[in-house]
Amino acid sequence: MRPRLSWQAAGGLAALFVMATLIGLAMAAQWGRTPIVLLYLPPVLAAAAFAGRGPALLTAVAATLVYNFFFTEPTYTLLIRDPGDGVTVAMLLMVGLVTSHLVTSLRVQGALAAFHASRNATIAGFARQLLSCADEAAIAAVAAGELARIFDCHACVVGGGPDARLLAGVDRLTEADLAVAGQALAHGEPAGRHISGGSLTDWQFHPVRAAGRALAAAGLARSDGMSPVEAERMDLLGNLLDQVALALERARLESAGRENSVLRERDALRSALLGSIGRDLRPHLNSIAADLRKLQRAGGCDAEVLHAVAGETAKLTGLIDNLADLDLTQNQDPVIVEDVAIDLYRRTVSRRGEAVHLTPKEFAVLAELARNAGRVLTHRYLLRAVWGPAHEDHVDYLRVAVSALRKKLGEDVIQNEPAVGYRLPVQSAQ
Repeated sequence: MRPRLSWQAAGGLAALFVMATLIGLAMAAQWGRTPIVLLYLPPVLAAAAFAGRGPALLTAVAATLVYNFFFTEPTYTLLIRDPGDGVTVAMLLMVGLVTSHLVTSLRVQGALAAFHASRNATIAGFARQLLSCADEAAIAAVAAGELARIFDCHACVVGGGPDARLLAGVDRLTEADLAVAGQALAHGEPAGRHISGGSLTDWQFHPVRAAGRALAAAGLARSDGMSPVEAERMDLLGNLLDQVALALERARLESAGRENSVLRERDALRSALLGSIGRDLRPHLNSIAADLRKLQRAGGCDAEVLHAVAGETAKLTGLIDNLADLDLTQNQDPVIVEDVAIDLYRRTVSRRGEAVHLTPKEFAVLAELARNAGRVLTHRYLLRAVWGPAHEDHVDYLRVAVSALRKKLGEDVIQNEPAVGYRLPVQSAQ
């Protein structure tokens, strides 16, 4: 708002002129008229500082005329006889005009700085209020309350989604209000009274946008039917709605993070149970299978029964192996070693992008090494994990499998630790 010259201010400026004139008349009698011209600058500065540019310019002109009237020959007229006096009057006018302009500019800059400081403080306070909110409902309640306070009007927040729904601010909205809010959400542009669709609702709805989509809409309305936000405060409203959008996005990400944490904990429990099944049951099944093979070689038992038991044992062993390999907590991306990709989740192996066929035992050895990439696994550990406890001393089984893997995947994929075991050198995810 532009400053106005009140009657009190006009009286104060007139008093300054009277004082400057009386002092000037007293000085002229003693020291001449040369320093008197400076006495008329304080009224110009006062007008510029407290009344604005227009009154300051009028004061500069008035100061020039008063000086000319009282102190230039012929006195008590506006005529100028001496060219030197004319120069003095012109300089007084120019100095007054320039000074009034400079002081007024400083005043305007100060007011602008104060305005921006106030707006930034409002935005910062609004952001602090939203920071304490943990979910959409709390954010909507704080946003509606603060918008109503800042703009001195009624405020509400409508949530996005397939259907617009009232989140906070007022007790209810009419179907027409929600329809206009849905329009703002669908198009991402303000809608409502004084904008568009004003005949349907008393509300103005402004979308809360983030990442190119409307997350919600803020509704504003005044009881007198006037526009709830002045044109010069639209930037402030936009900044506040940006803070609401950031808060809603933060709440959404935190909610997703909590859900992921729950899923990870559930998957960790499942993985622990599956690992326990593999560790506890697989050695016994391997021992049963080894005993069955001994019985088959020894003879003397019903071959059909032994064959049926061996088949069921093999099926059960396969199921246990599949459960043990299903680690829900591990990264489902393939393990990369040199140019070989080992996908434990899909149980596939490829080299330079081409699939490599492995026997079940070869894949089991490679899978154990990939799960523990960078660690040395002993011969006994690998034999027990892949062939069972009955074959812990059969190192030749393991050497044959590793030799076949090196032929298919490359010599550097599996590294040998003499007299200890084997390891995969690198593990990374694509």
